[in-house]
Amino acid sequence: MKNTQLITLLVVGSLIFGCTTSAPVLKSAAYRQLYVEKPLTILLMPPINRTTNVDAKEYFHATLATTLAEKGFYVLPTFMSMDILRRESAYDAELFVSAPLNKFGSVFGADVVLFTIVHKWEKSALMSTVKINIEYLLKSVKTDEVLFQRRGNVTYDVSVNSGSSGLAGLAVSMIASAINTAATKYVSVARMANEYTLSDLPFGKYSTTFMQDTAQVAGPKEFNVVVK
Repeated sequence: MKNTQLITLLVVGSLIFGCTTSAPVLKSAAYRQLYVEKPLTILLMPPINRTTNVDAKEYFHATLATTLAEKGFYVLPTFMSMDILRRESAYDAELFVSAPLNKFGSVFGADVVLFTIVHKWEKSALMSTVKINIEYLLKSVKTDEVLFQRRGNVTYDVSVNSGSSGLAGLAVSMIASAINTAATKYVSVARMANEYTLSDLPFGKYSTTFMQDTAQVAGPKEFNVVVK
């Protein structure tokens, strides 16, 4: 994602957080056990797809590693882990989201396992938007405890302003927006959702800011955001 896009995400996020009426919670409290365990290695489970978009699962799985690595974690190579999961009949992540995870620690050497659940993925050419609802669950292989959880409605606005006035200008903008919506790359949308949602995840050991974000205010566990 371009820096300007990330800045847009952060600005929108700060506005949302600033409007909340609940008392702020520091990351040290919101993610207390995560700071205690200090996980290093993450295993990415195949996303759980509860939408009619059959490709959503692959799009999210392909974009997670980079975001997590930038947060300071070691992500087990996805091709290797996926191959092992298939051979061990463990490709269906939904079977394990509520099950003991200690075997994933012994087999993969993982400290934590990340589950992602795609609840919604809709494209609207008329509204010039792509709307997704995604949930992230980071669980400890030692205790099976949820160390990080966020779920949000992310609306990707792909509308285009032609710059022309009047009905003709409006028609041009609508057509351009519809084309832009149809051509939207799913990978880009998934990457945006990952970067926004996981921006609240405390930094890992490979980050120079490891353990320096405890006094930051944690974001809401459930959120709505519009990004461009």
